[in-house]
Amino acid sequence: MGNHEEDAIRRQIDAIVEAIGAKDLEGLKQVYAVDVVSYDIDPPLQHVGIEAKLKNWANVFTVFDRATYEVRDLSVVLDDRLAFGHAFGRLSGTLTNGTAMNGMWVRVTYCFRKTGGAWLITHDHVSVPLDIRSGKGVVDLEP
Repeated sequence: MGNHEEDAIRRQIDAIVEAIGAKDLEGLKQVYAVDVVSYDIDPPLQHVGIEAKLKNWANVFTVFDRATYEVRDLSVVLDDRLAFGHAFGRLSGTLTNGTAMNGMWVRVTYCFRKTGGAWLITHDHVSVPLDIRSGKGVVDLEP
């Protein structure tokens, strides 16, 4: 596998960043497989299918007036049909009430499947570290 396929995957991550900034659900829909399984920050434990994933993003767009998504340290491993990437992500921006939100860094894993010539996200997983003693997420870490 050459750089061409990895570049295609990185373009899909860039497409997520651009679509979030534009509040573009249709753009986001082009990046995910229809049967995506997402372990997102929002409950429940899993979101199954493209409509559930898009509902999560629609909820984000109702909370933010302007949103930006930053991805750092993306690493990609792939073969001819499957790939995964892991990175740090941060959603920040201006809330609809005018409050600026700097966001928190989360850990993100993307699993891709090549479908019809395109790399689509078939699974993603977003998490924050857990302080075991207190049972609370640690949301003030930086990569």
